[in-house]
Order: sequence, then structure tokens, then C-alpha cells
Amino acid sequence: MKLIIEESTASQEYIVEEDKKTGKKNHFIEGVFMQANVKNRNGRIYPLDTLGKEVVRYNKEFVNKNRAFGELGHPESPIINLDRVSHMITELKQSGSDFVGKAKILETPHGKIVKGLLDEGATLGVSSRAVGTLKKDGDTQYVGEDLILSTAADIVHDPSAPKAFVRGLMENHEWIYENGVFHERELNNAKESIKRTPSRKLEEQTLQVFSELFSKIG
Repeated sequence: MKLIIEESTASQEYIVEEDKKTGKKNHFIEGVFMQANVKNRNGRIYPLDTLGKEVVRYNKEFVNKNRAFGELGHPESPIINLDRVSHMITELKQSGSDFVGKAKILETPHGKIVKGLLDEGATLGVSSRAVGTLKKDGDTQYVGEDLILSTAADIVHDPSAPKAFVRGLMENHEWIYENGVFHERELNNAKESIKRTPSRKLEEQTLQVFSELFSKIG
């Protein structure tokens, strides 16, 4: 499966809410995180049934359990890096063919950066991150039913600006989803190849496998 990055061009609303019990001010962003049944600028279409089904799973397994995190910037894999988490998605609801989300900015190092930028009037956007297969039909790519969301929203600098280099780099790598964990296919295949090698040829095979792996990454 390919890593699929989509940037929402919809504007996000910055909200500050006061907790009535503690008086603490909580910071949120809210807006359209994802869209279905519309061809985006990457030439992709997410069928509504496919995206809707995956959002139901994501809500059940992540949002409802306070495990739906997002990062600041453009991560290079579908794996959530806890040391880069800036926010937690607290709501993700369908509205027609749009999926409207709300995310709480956390008191993490990267969350504080986001708060500082927003407090200074910066305009930030969101970018969804997932893995799945793509089926091409003419100049359009349709996202397959095996779509798996990594996060509904990373926070990015400029969602309306093209980031072809970043997307191209990420999508050159294959990912597999196994037992709830993302693995990079090439690395997984390399490890399996080494495991099957007789001990007398282990050193030679290891050097060959990793030489091929590094050439593909480069």
C-alpha cells in the first residue's frame, strides 16, 4: 500500500474554550479535514463509502479512546511519532461528502509551537495521512477500499501550496499494515530474506540485501 498525503485547502477556525470547572483555556482548530467524491488537486478521488467506513473505524479505535494524534509538519511515514505530536483529534463527523473535525492543541513542545503561531495570527492548515492502494482511470486515481487512516489531520504550514517533492518521496515507499502496526515493505522483505538464509551464507546475503535496500531508498 502507498502512503497517501492529502492537504485540505479548507480554512480552519481557531477556537479558545474555557473549562468551566478549572478555568483553564483549551485551544482547538476546527474545520473540514477530508473530502470525498471530489477530485482533489492530486488527481485523486476518495469514494464516500470508502472514506466513511474508514472514519467510522478511526473514530471507534482512536478518537473515542483519546488516541487520535496528529503531528506538526509533514512526517515521512504513516507511523505516529509521539515526540512530534502537537494535537489530539477530539471529533470527526460526516457532513455530506465532507468530514469535519476538531482537534485540541496539546501542551507538548510542538503543540506550544502551534499555539504560539496561532496566537500571533498565523494561518495554518491540515493534511490527512493514510495508506491504501490507488487505481488509475485516465487522469484520475481512485483510492481503494483498503484505505487505513494514520491520522485525519497533521498541522501544516501552507495547505494550498504544492509539495510535490515531499509527496513523491513518501509515495515511493510501500507500506504494509499488520496486527495494527505499519511496516515499510522493503525493510520487512529484507528482514525476511535474511531470516531464510542458511548460517553459512548469512554474512554474504546480509550485505547483498542491505546493498539492494539502500539503492532503492536512494
